[in-house]
Amino acid sequence: MTSLNQPKLVTVFGGSGFVGRHVVRALAKRGYRVRVAVRRPDLAGHLQPLGGVGQIVAVQANLRNRDSVDRAVIGADHVVNCVGILFEAGRNTFGSVQEFGARAVAEAARAAGAGLTHISAIGADSNSESDYARSKGMAEEAITKILPDAVILRPSIVFGPEDGFFNKFAEMARFSPALPLIGGGETRFQPVYVGDVAEAVGRSVEGTVAGGKVYELGGPRVMSFKEVLEEILEITMRKRALLPLPWGLASLIGKAATFIPFIDPPLTDDQVVLLKSDNVVSDAAIKENRTLAGIGIPQTTVEAILPTYLTRYRAHGQYSGTGNEA
Repeated sequence: MTSLNQPKLVTVFGGSGFVGRHVVRALAKRGYRVRVAVRRPDLAGHLQPLGGVGQIVAVQANLRNRDSVDRAVIGADHVVNCVGILFEAGRNTFGSVQEFGARAVAEAARAAGAGLTHISAIGADSNSESDYARSKGMAEEAITKILPDAVILRPSIVFGPEDGFFNKFAEMARFSPALPLIGGGETRFQPVYVGDVAEAVGRSVEGTVAGGKVYELGGPRVMSFKEVLEEILEITMRKRALLPLPWGLASLIGKAATFIPFIDPPLTDDQVVLLKSDNVVSDAAIKENRTLAGIGIPQTTVEAILPTYLTRYRAHGQYSGTGNEA
């Protein structure tokens, strides 16, 4: 349970999403009351079993609607912003969600006298050529001006049962004879377990993570894009060719995909731009202990977690390779 000097009510924006639901669980386990601010509260029922009766309540809020943001923060002791998008769709642009929305949350938290934990991303840079990374960087700059004591967390690629990265390529391997090595597959990642990210958020809400800093969260293993695909194929027991896809061709495919009404496009031009830069914890963050290890959180390995949810992509699911496939 929380002590007298700990926040008792935490508002979590985007709490029904992949990272958000794990954050809600981590906070509920600590005894906090959690107000989950989402666009569709009627679709957030899956969060209720993560806490006790009445401990988790979903309210309506849209980061593009400032009034709804303010209402969701009233009375909160701490605010967590988990909202982020990987591609633009309609009015949900990088600017409106990841820049304007993040600024609105920070201003609302300041007005309420609440602390703030903001989930950004490694590579956030207000001068980036990527619209995604640039909006993330501009959000960070705005937040540090509004709330200098805010905690900003920058995870690398986040993995876990509902992730949109490892699952995407595992699903692709079920039907495609080859997987794309975008840019030759040399881009480096440092996959971080969603539970570790949620634990970092929990500690920041407790006040055991120093504010006014940007923390970079990565797992214990740095993997090239090629190694990521090889790991997926090994776990799913599938043999697929790894086909080099030059940057130029990948960019053309990404641009073409934006004109097709995908709910989740397989690739966008902006994602190709992102893939041209490594997504790993910086040397500066390691030196200054602004990492998972620096705040005392053991790093969970991909080897320990990926098989727990990628086995469903095997030809016979969990029975593949056991002799019980029939």
